[in-house]
Amino acid sequence: MIVQKDFLNRLKQFGLNSYEVKIWVALLARGISTAGELADISNVPRSRSYDVLESLEKKGFVIMKIGKPIKYIAITPTEVLDRVKKKIVEDSEQTLKSMDKLKDSEILKELNMLYKQGVDIIEPTELSGNLKGRNNVYNQMESMIKAAEESVIIMTTSDGLKRKYEMFAQNLEKAAKRGVEIKIAAPITPEVAEIAKELAKYAKIKNVEKVDARFCIVDGEQLAFLLSNEEIDPTYDSGLWVNTNPFSKALENMFNETWNSKNVKEIKIKN
Repeated sequence: MIVQKDFLNRLKQFGLNSYEVKIWVALLARGISTAGELADISNVPRSRSYDVLESLEKKGFVIMKIGKPIKYIAITPTEVLDRVKKKIVEDSEQTLKSMDKLKDSEILKELNMLYKQGVDIIEPTELSGNLKGRNNVYNQMESMIKAAEESVIIMTTSDGLKRKYEMFAQNLEKAAKRGVEIKIAAPITPEVAEIAKELAKYAKIKNVEKVDARFCIVDGEQLAFLLSNEEIDPTYDSGLWVNTNPFSKALENMFNETWNSKNVKEIKIKN
């Protein structure tokens, strides 16, 4: 049986390895078959076909027919998809419960203690890192915002404002409730006007035109900024994170010069 390699690779989205995909596709084409027949059709070694079918049975992709010789029956792909989705949800819920239990555990306390001990002996200039991919940059920014105690400063583009609202809105609002001062500067185009108004409920936001810079400064200490043009594919976007007062303060001072310019207007919520 000849099946396109690209098609087989896409079926790995069901959580299967290469042998499982090949055996499953072969069985779907036959409806019911023995392990030996499926091995011959799929070019999977016979010595592995029984293990593979046992794995597919446990995952809910096939049913083993009672009798001799042992045969396997294919389950409809629609039903398989439902089973896979259900399993993913169950596994995710179980993982989340396990993570929640770790929050107050001795293990986490010990890990935090180790981290603090390690950070205490590091020179401030060494606390920096290269971030590959826009998601990793945003994840770092999110961690910084969660830990903010005094201030959060964000400068971004119009499109960046929309992305950061989707990513950080809840954490920014929580930070504001903790008493953290939040300043956001971006070009407020008609497309993001409503987003700006939502952000203005708990942050100071100003319309700064022709901005290409994309960065976040927290408490005048931590800085994360993107290096690439935002039109680049997000996976190829890159940034830097630094935790050093002089550099972060210097950029914060430049931000404040723009922020305090007479030509820059703050977005207000009308009562």
